[in-house]
Amino acid sequence: MATFTPLSAAGLALIVSLGVAGCSPTFRNHGYVPPEEDLAELVVGIDTRASVEDVVGPPTAGGVLEGGDYFYIRSKVRTFGPRRPEVVERQVLAITFDADGVLQNIERFGLEDGRVVALSRRVTESGVTDTGFLRQLLGNIGRIGPQGVL
Repeated sequence: MATFTPLSAAGLALIVSLGVAGCSPTFRNHGYVPPEEDLAELVVGIDTRASVEDVVGPPTAGGVLEGGDYFYIRSKVRTFGPRRPEVVERQVLAITFDADGVLQNIERFGLEDGRVVALSRRVTESGVTDTGFLRQLLGNIGRIGPQGVL
C-alpha cells in the first residue's frame, strides 16, 4: 500500500496548480478609444479636425479619402488554452466631419452592433493543372519557331 508523504503531496499540489494555471484565460487589449471626459469637450458644429485631434489624439484609422472621417477602435481578445482567440469586447468610435472639416457627429458602436462580414478572395488561377515540371519543359520542344531562336 502506497502512502503519501508531505513532500509528495506538496509536489502533487504543485503539478495540479500549474496545470490549472496553464488553462486560465489570458486577455490582450489592442487599440485606443478616447474616454468620455475627453469627448465631452468636443462641440458638434464648432470643433474642426485639428481641434478634435488636439483634444482626443490622432485616430486609429481614417476615412478612405484624404480628409475622411476619424475612427478610434479598441478590442479585447481572450485566449483560453489551445482554443482559437475570441474577441470578447470591441468599441468603435466614429467621428464624422462635413465637407468644410467641421465636426458633424460622434457615434459609438460595440461588438453587439457589428456583424460578421464574409470577404471574397480574388485569386487568379494559374491555368496549369496537374502538369509536372518535366511535362511543361518537354511540351514546349515543338513550339520553338525561328523568331524564338534569335
